[in-house]
Amino acid sequence: MKRKWMLKVVGCLWGLSLQAQEEFIPPQSVLLTRFSYFELSGGIMILQARVGNAKDTLNFVLDTGSGGISLDSATVLKLKLPAIPSEKIIRGLNGMRTVSFVNGLTLHLPGLSVENLDFHVNDYELLSSVYGMKIDGIIGFSFLRRYIVKIDFDEDIIEVYTPGSYKYPKGGYLLKPNFSTLPLQPAYIKDSRLILGRFIFDTGAGLNMLLSEDFVTDSAVFRKGRVFFPTQAEGLGGKKLMNLSLVREVRVGSYKFKKVPVHVFSDDFNVTAYPQMGGIIGNDLMRRFNMIVNYPEMSIHIKPNKHYSEPFDYSYTGLAFYLVNGEVKVEDIMQGSPAEKAGFMPGDIIFSVDKTIGKDIKTYRNIFQNSLGRIPVMVIREGHPVILTMDVKDIRSRRRN
Repeated sequence: MKRKWMLKVVGCLWGLSLQAQEEFIPPQSVLLTRFSYFELSGGIMILQARVGNAKDTLNFVLDTGSGGISLDSATVLKLKLPAIPSEKIIRGLNGMRTVSFVNGLTLHLPGLSVENLDFHVNDYELLSSVYGMKIDGIIGFSFLRRYIVKIDFDEDIIEVYTPGSYKYPKGGYLLKPNFSTLPLQPAYIKDSRLILGRFIFDTGAGLNMLLSEDFVTDSAVFRKGRVFFPTQAEGLGGKKLMNLSLVREVRVGSYKFKKVPVHVFSDDFNVTAYPQMGGIIGNDLMRRFNMIVNYPEMSIHIKPNKHYSEPFDYSYTGLAFYLVNGEVKVEDIMQGSPAEKAGFMPGDIIFSVDKTIGKDIKTYRNIFQNSLGRIPVMVIREGHPVILTMDVKDIRSRRRN
C-alpha cells in the first residue's frame, strides 16, 4: 500500500511538471521592410512615404506621442483628398481643435503598404517653418500598433516586423510602459530630491524632457535657487511660452543622465492629464538609444548607441526664428535674453551666423545649439546689413544675466 501511494504522488508531481512546461509560443516575427530615414534637430525622425494613389513623396514625423496618424491640411488640398468633417477633438500643447478625416487611405512606405488608415487633418505650416522643410504629416499609434518597429540611430535605419516572438539583442533594457494610445513610461528625476513620475514617451518631441508646472509645483522637484530661462516651443495650436532649466539627474530604466536640460510649461489644455502624468520624455534624450518599439507586446527595448555619451545642449539665446518664404526670419525674442541684449528685432533676416552664410535653418540651429559665448550674426534689416554680437548663455550658470 505504501509503495502504491508513493507512486501516485510521484505521478501527480510528474504531471504537474509537464503542465508547467506547456506554454503557447506566438509565431516568430518576420522582417517586412528596411529603409532609411533622416534626422532633424532634437532627434526628430522624418520618414518618406506616399499616400493613396498619389505619386508625390511626402515627409512624415515618426511620433510615439501621436494617438493616430495625420496629414497636413495643405497637403490634403494639394492631393485633392476628400476630407470629411467630424466632431472629434485633438489636443496639443497650445490648443484643441475639431478635425476632419481622410478615411480608408493606404500609406506606402518603402517596401510596405499599410491599408485602411484614417488620417486626421491638421495644420503643420508652423512645424514646416521651424524645421525648414515641408512636414506633410505625422505617423503615430495607428501605424505603430500593427507592427514591431526597430529604430537604429547609429545607421539611421528603420526595420518593420510583423507582431510575434522577437528576440531582443543582448544588453540594453526592456521598458514596460503603461499603454493607452500612447506609451506612458515611469522615470526618476533628481534635483532637490529623487522624484518618480510617469511621462509620455514621445519621439516627436525634439527636447529632453517637458515637465508640467503642476508636477513641478507639487513635487518640488527643483533645488532652491535653480535658474529658469524664458523660451518658446511650437506645437498644436501655435507657439507656447515656457521655461528652460536643468535637473541634476534623469533615470530611464537602468540608465542615468547627469545635468539634463528640461523645459517647464503651463499645461493649460491638460495634455498630461496631471496627476496621471508629469510631462514628456522627448527624443533629444531617447535618440541616445537604439529602440525596438513593440506596441503589440506593450514594450520598448532600449540599448545605448554611439550618441549615448554626447553632451547635452546647454546654450540659451532666447531667439525664435523660422523659414518664411525661403528666408530665415526672426519672429520672437524673449525678454532679457541674449538675443534681446544683442539687439535683434522681429523681422530681421539672418544672413550669416559665425561666418556661415546661407539659408539653411538647420545649420543655424546647430551652430547656436553647439556654441557658448560671443557669436557674430549678420542680419538684413529693412534692406541693410547689420552685424550683431550675441553672447550665448550657458544654462548651467547659476545666474540668468
